[in-house]
This record gives sequence, C-alpha cells and structure tokens, in this order.
Amino acid sequence: ALSIAVGLLESSYPNCGGRIMSFIGGACSQGPGQVVDDELKNPIRSHHNIEKEDVKFMKKATTHYETLAKRATDNGHAIDMYSCALDQTGLMEMKSCCNLTGGHMVMGDSFNSALFKQTFQRVFAKDPKGEFKMAFNATMEVKCSRELKISGAIGPCISGGKNDGSISETEIGIGNTTSWKSCALNPSFTMAVFFEVTTQQGAPIPQGGRGFLQFITSYQHASGQRRVRVTTVARNWGDTATALPHIAASFDQEAAAVVMARMAAWKADSTEEGVDVLRWVDRMLIRLCQKFGEYNKDSPDSFRLPENFSLYPQFMFHLRRSQFLQVFNNSPDETSFYRGCLNREDLTQCLIMVQPILYSYSFQGPPEPVLLDTSSIQPDRILLMDTFFQILIFHGETIAQWRAAGYQNQPEYANFKQLLEAPIADAQEVLLSRFPVPRYIDTEQGGSQARFLLCKVNPSQTHNNQGWGGSEGAPVLTDDVSLQVFMEHLKKLSVSSQA
Repeated sequence: ALSIAVGLLESSYPNCGGRIMSFIGGACSQGPGQVVDDELKNPIRSHHNIEKEDVKFMKKATTHYETLAKRATDNGHAIDMYSCALDQTGLMEMKSCCNLTGGHMVMGDSFNSALFKQTFQRVFAKDPKGEFKMAFNATMEVKCSRELKISGAIGPCISGGKNDGSISETEIGIGNTTSWKSCALNPSFTMAVFFEVTTQQGAPIPQGGRGFLQFITSYQHASGQRRVRVTTVARNWGDTATALPHIAASFDQEAAAVVMARMAAWKADSTEEGVDVLRWVDRMLIRLCQKFGEYNKDSPDSFRLPENFSLYPQFMFHLRRSQFLQVFNNSPDETSFYRGCLNREDLTQCLIMVQPILYSYSFQGPPEPVLLDTSSIQPDRILLMDTFFQILIFHGETIAQWRAAGYQNQPEYANFKQLLEAPIADAQEVLLSRFPVPRYIDTEQGGSQARFLLCKVNPSQTHNNQGWGGSEGAPVLTDDVSLQVFMEHLKKLSVSSQA
C-alpha cells in the first residue's frame, strides 16, 4: 500500500510538496515489507533477537522501506507513520520513511484513544493567518570559511549529494555532502550540523581572525510560496594553547549535551558499536574534564569544573541511563520512536528527554524545581515530572492518604484542594502545546505506576545504603550507580596521571 501511495504521488505531483499519511494498526505480514509471518506462534523480533541476529525479515524489509523513502525524497514528499497497536508494528524497519523524509512518527495504543486523536489534530494546527504550521520540500545548504570542514548532519533529512572542497574526511551522521534535504518542516524542527577545524597545508589558523558559517534554507511554505532563509554567523578563532579560557567561556553545556546525545543515539542506531557507545560517551566526558577542569595531578579532591561546565557531567549521567542508549525494557519499535524524537526536536525539548524536569508542590511555599533525585520524594509533597513522552503527577505517602480519606472535599481543607489542583493545571499547559501529546500518569507512593518516576531519579538512596523507614526520601531498589559515585569515579579518572 505504501509503495502504491509513493508511486501515485510520484507520477501526479513530482518535485512538489506533499505528505503520505500511513496509519498502521498491526505488523506487515505480506510482501517485500514483511516484518513477521502469519503464524501466531512466531512473535515479532525483540532486541534480544537482533543481538543474536535471529531476524529473518529485518534486513529485507529495512532495505525495502529505505528504497521507498529515497523515492519519496527525490520528489519532495514526506511520509508520516501513525502506529497504534498493543504489540509492535515494525516501526523499526519503517523508521527510514520518517527519518529520511522529515515526516511525523507517532506511537500509541489505539486510534480510538484521546491521546492519539489530540496528537493527530495537532498535525493540522494553523498559524494566526490560517495557514498550516508546516513547510515542504526543504533543502539546507551550508557554506563555511576555508579553515572549516563539514563532517555531516544529524536530523530528519537525507543527503543532498552536493560535493565540494569543504567536506571533512571525518564523517558524523549523514556526511559527504554540503546540502541536505527534508521534505517536511515544522516549527520545532532542528538539525545538528558538525564541523571540523582544519589548517591549510600546515599553515596556522589566523589569530584575531574570524570563521564564517552560512546556512541557506529554501522551502515551500504552506501558502504555496517558495521561501529562502539565509543565516550567517561569524566567530572569533581561539588558539587551544593560549586562549583556552576564552574557548571555555563560550561553551554551551546544554547544546553540547544534546549534540552528544544525538551522536550517541546515531552511533547506537547506525553502527555496530552498540555497547561500546557507553564507553565512547565516558571517554569523551573524561577528555573534556581533563582539558577544562582545574585540578592537581592524582588529587581527586582538588578537581573543579568551570561554572558553565558544571551541569554537563550530570547530563551525561542521565544520558547513559536514558532509553536512547539503554534498550532494556523497551521494544525495538519504542527505541526507534524515542531516538527519532531526539533527532528532530529543539534544544529545550531534547534536554527534557535526556534529563526530565521535576517540580515540587507543598504547603511550604510556591511550586519549585527540585533535584531529579530520590531525596525529592517526600511524604508531604506532590511531584510533577516531565520526561517529554510522559507527564507524571506523583503524590507522596501522606498526601495520598489524605486524598484517599477525601479531605479535599471538606470546606475547611480548601488549601489542600488547591494543592491537589495546582500540578494538574500546570500539566494541562504542557499537554496543550506538545507534539506528540505525552502520556498523562497520575500515581502515588507505592502505586504501580510510580515506577516511571523511580526509574528516572538519581538513585542516591537504594536498598544497599539506607535503613528502611529513613526520613530522607524513598529508596529505589536498584544496583545502578548514583550520580555521586559516578562523579567520584569521573574525578579519579580525570586527574589520574595514567589516564
């Protein structure tokens, strides 16, 4: 069916913006895109099967969908995948249809659910002028000064196949080109472009000079107009030997964390590295700390990071534990969906995916952001966690007991009623603006769905290091290392003279 849709658009609207919307209610069991056979005793592949290479349909189906995606991008058509089923539908094989064309990838349980209906309505959102918030058939070309070389880009795009002298030998993401094509854009669409600083025939980089970058994006607006947008940036050159403090001062830890997350997810997805990606993330973090940290050799206690680097190690800690790199408890389809979202959203949203935000509501004062840590789980608090994919409201033990006793319905406890309503109102604000609409979870201490919170918080208290019934937060039953232990090891390795 998808092949016919691509063929129809190909012949009727060549090289003109358009989208194919594919609604998938189950796995394909016939034809070249087959991902599972008809016999119910054979389940669809899992990460375990992929590791053991026990996947007889995967390679052929993936190649088939990649060919379809390539045909669609040649003509400027995007493919959206809306997959709603209780089991996997083969999104992993089909991911290239969205990831190469720039189409939406949405995953849900049922087409009847309010979650899916609201998400689908948002696809057709309009701006104040009454035009769709989408653009089509876009190309982005990058030009740079001669000291820079282009390594590649990571985002929902395909190579534009444009070669010139500014291409680096080191390929990151989709490389060997200076232009990329994406058949659909939306307001939050973001690409990561990677550069390498090179010197011409051993000539030093001119100090005091500037390096230039230019991004030329042309696209078809929803109104039918062809638009071109040019962004030019210039940055001063700094010598790593003499101007390290200047380089350090311009470091943006949030952007760096998101770019590293994209690179790590790309490596885990597109290369054979798999488990080695975690080691690569660790190596890169240690190298950064050795370069920019202040310390005495072999003295971990003397280690200090500049202020604008201070949050970076904890971003990497949460990235290592995130569903982008840890496939345990996720199906291959879910992993493809999560990585697809990470590669297309803007910086703020990607950062929330890597390190979720946690807000605390209590009688002590107004709502405040708190540490994503077990110590934040207190009996007299309500927590609101935003992971981008889920919005979770967690009621502490005492609050949950009061709520179960119905205190909020008694007029003398009006302030308790307001406390219960505050996080719900804040959650609604997020639910109204995000695409795809996140799953809304309401739970309490000891509730089965509290697991969504417990798997994200830093396990500073576990069953190994705390007596039961302690007052400092709720221990998590895990053998994962905590951020504190992670930081101790990082300091040791960064200051070590053997490293």
